[in-house]
Amino acid sequence: MKIPGGPKATKFIKFRILSTEMKQPLQMWRIGKKSITKIVLVAIATVALFLASDFTLPQSAAAYPFWAQETSPATPREATGRIVCANCHLAEKPVEVELPQAVLPDTVFEVVVKIPYDLETEQVTGDGSKGGLNVGSVLMLPEGFKIAPDDRIPEEMLEKIGYAYFEPYTEDDENVVIVGPLPGEEYQEITFPVLSPNPATDKNVRFGKYPVHVGGNRGRGQVYPTGEPSNNTLYKASTTGTIVDIAEEEYYGADIFIETADAEIVVDFVPAGPELLVAEGDQVEAGQAITNDPNVGGFGQKDAEIVLQSAARIKWLMVFLGGIALAQMLLVIKKKQIETVQAAEMDF
Repeated sequence: MKIPGGPKATKFIKFRILSTEMKQPLQMWRIGKKSITKIVLVAIATVALFLASDFTLPQSAAAYPFWAQETSPATPREATGRIVCANCHLAEKPVEVELPQAVLPDTVFEVVVKIPYDLETEQVTGDGSKGGLNVGSVLMLPEGFKIAPDDRIPEEMLEKIGYAYFEPYTEDDENVVIVGPLPGEEYQEITFPVLSPNPATDKNVRFGKYPVHVGGNRGRGQVYPTGEPSNNTLYKASTTGTIVDIAEEEYYGADIFIETADAEIVVDFVPAGPELLVAEGDQVEAGQAITNDPNVGGFGQKDAEIVLQSAARIKWLMVFLGGIALAQMLLVIKKKQIETVQAAEMDF
């Protein structure tokens, strides 16, 4: 078959076919590039949205404050006065609180909770390895008191607060606040920005003295809310007998096989974390410690008082004190006058 137009037309058609074949990979590459670009942009937008949601809508920490809310949803303070955190954190450690003796209505003030411990101390983590201690706190304020909104907190106080996120213990009670877990290296002192109520606008609030309850914790607990022991506690033998075998595995723990006097085999499980104090062939008794106590943390609580003071009362108190001072001055002046008159009469 002859192509109309002669050899020139034939070369032109071959060139068009060749150029078309060369353009196809180029077009495919461009399409692939656009698809990859879209995927990257979608990924960046997703990450940005995720990070933005953390700042705008921060989630509550699923740690010991969360467990306290689960085990005691109404209030963190039992009828005996003990704060429920002590049910899981069995060791007792000191905690300190600093707050004003009295505050005026509708003012922002600091409540500083101090949770001291040795910063070089390391605790057993969930997988048995060593790590730093976390801290947390619960603050029970009087009715009407609450965490101050961001626009009311001074810049100096914001610097002390840092990245601490305060969460109400319940939706209805803003006066009970929890915070944590926080890295203990940075938050051995937790500053709560508190806004006092105004009895002029809130008729449920009265001027007077009120109690304040504070709890502070460092480190992991020894008991889970379910009642099971954690790997941050002392383990004891469940029966009397002879240890015939110890099956130990990293990140899992150890199964300790104890043969009783009746030739029965009892298996005691020790999770990863505590150090074994026994070996194969040792005789143990029921209740005997078979591990060390790895716990280095603990919980403490403190009670304090604060006075919601009326500005009018302070003004009248100043007037009263000023009146007393003036009366004393006038009394001294009158006494001097009498002494002068008496001295003049003696001259006659």
